[in-house]
Amino acid sequence: MGSGNPTVPLGSSHCIFRTCHHRFNGQGPHIQLGLILFTLLIWRVIWGFIGSESSQFRAFLKHPKTIVQYVFGKTISYVGHNPLGALMVVTMLGLLFLQCVTGMLLAGIFDGLESVGFLIPESLYDAAGTFHIVLADILPMIIALHVGAIIVYKLGGKSLVMAMFTGHQRLNRDAHAPILSSNVKALLVLIFSILVTMAIVAISMV
Repeated sequence: MGSGNPTVPLGSSHCIFRTCHHRFNGQGPHIQLGLILFTLLIWRVIWGFIGSESSQFRAFLKHPKTIVQYVFGKTISYVGHNPLGALMVVTMLGLLFLQCVTGMLLAGIFDGLESVGFLIPESLYDAAGTFHIVLADILPMIIALHVGAIIVYKLGGKSLVMAMFTGHQRLNRDAHAPILSSNVKALLVLIFSILVTMAIVAISMV
């Protein structure tokens, strides 16, 4: 039995863009890739509330006690993200979002806020610069840990790679197949996310 979610590849692609963004290291389309990543993050956060059942935060975020039980093999298998995978997703989304916002701040994307009377203190720029550099070193390690976990699952007979790219997951016979949202809905959320990013950039040009 399997479950399909064709929007999963879009949600997973933020890792790919993050890796590419890191490799440029300030050269080439660094800001452009950062804005693309920021757009995908907006999409994923929104999708975490209104998307497919297995993609929603409320469906896979678990109590710390459940995470510990999963680590020691005392819980059942899960549709979508398991408790450890869910913890990794939230961690990566949070760090990636912070990396994007600090980068956008340093790039002057938020300078347009001064036109509406919101002044950004110099100390915030200094903190953003520090966080941006530190996160640039931490995120590749987090991503490597994520990939390592996928390899471990693969060696254990549970392939997650195809599920990430196709959105299909093999389920146990007694498992409940999640309710999936349409591709059209996902596309509309993506368009909205693009418009949000464009609006932020437009404000910076005021």
